[in-house]
Amino acid sequence: MELSVRGKPVFVATGGRAFDPAQPAVIFVHGAGMDHTVWSLQTRFFAHHGRSVLALDLPGHGRSAGPALPSIEEQGAWLLDLIAAAGLEMAALVGHSMGSLAVLDASRQGPQRIERLALLGSADRMPVHPDLLAAAERNDPVACDMITGWGFGRSAQLGGHRGPGLWMTEGGRQLLGQAKDGVLHADLSACTAYIGAAEAAGAVTCPALLLCGREDRMAPVKGAAALCEAFAGGRMTILEGSGHMMMVERPDETLDVLKDFLGG
Repeated sequence: MELSVRGKPVFVATGGRAFDPAQPAVIFVHGAGMDHTVWSLQTRFFAHHGRSVLALDLPGHGRSAGPALPSIEEQGAWLLDLIAAAGLEMAALVGHSMGSLAVLDASRQGPQRIERLALLGSADRMPVHPDLLAAAERNDPVACDMITGWGFGRSAQLGGHRGPGLWMTEGGRQLLGQAKDGVLHADLSACTAYIGAAEAAGAVTCPALLLCGREDRMAPVKGAAALCEAFAGGRMTILEGSGHMMMVERPDETLDVLKDFLGG
């Protein structure tokens, strides 16, 4: 499905069912250098269990027109425009990594438009290592290697994909490698520059969930706990044995947590 946001085409997946703005909606927002495909299992479930689903490609990512948005604040404002473009009064937002910061800032800027807020792989600060930033700026494939090396937990590095014959870390590397030149660097720079997560969390009035992996080295549990404390009514769930990419590493457990939080 394609929407027009700010006069540019935006691709959104709907979980295998036609999007109906009259139903309660949930919007899924991917992380740096990625696209809507990271949400395949979760989107399909909710689309077939009472929710309208939009799993989007942010500007400059996947099938959406660019350029990439330069800051988390701009991503948050853009998400509010997307909600309006979809014909929705409000929606639940689910974001991963960079996407978690984007949905958090959208909640700060437009609290009346947000029903519930789920942050996966998030923390109060998400600075990026200078070596990774430099590699991304050069459009060097080693940046993809760094992210997959740091982003997946130990069991994922050894295999363990639920689908026979599929390889989690290489799948992640291939997805990141498809990003257009400059997009990954823009995303990582936006994460590094964003210092307003705790302040934004303090302004959130809707129910909020933080889901983190015990082995997450990109958004460690300590940072997630600090962010959770900034919410007036936040709750936090830790997935044992998972790294940063819990939607792939622990897809069923991730879905169970989201089902409990969002309903379904």
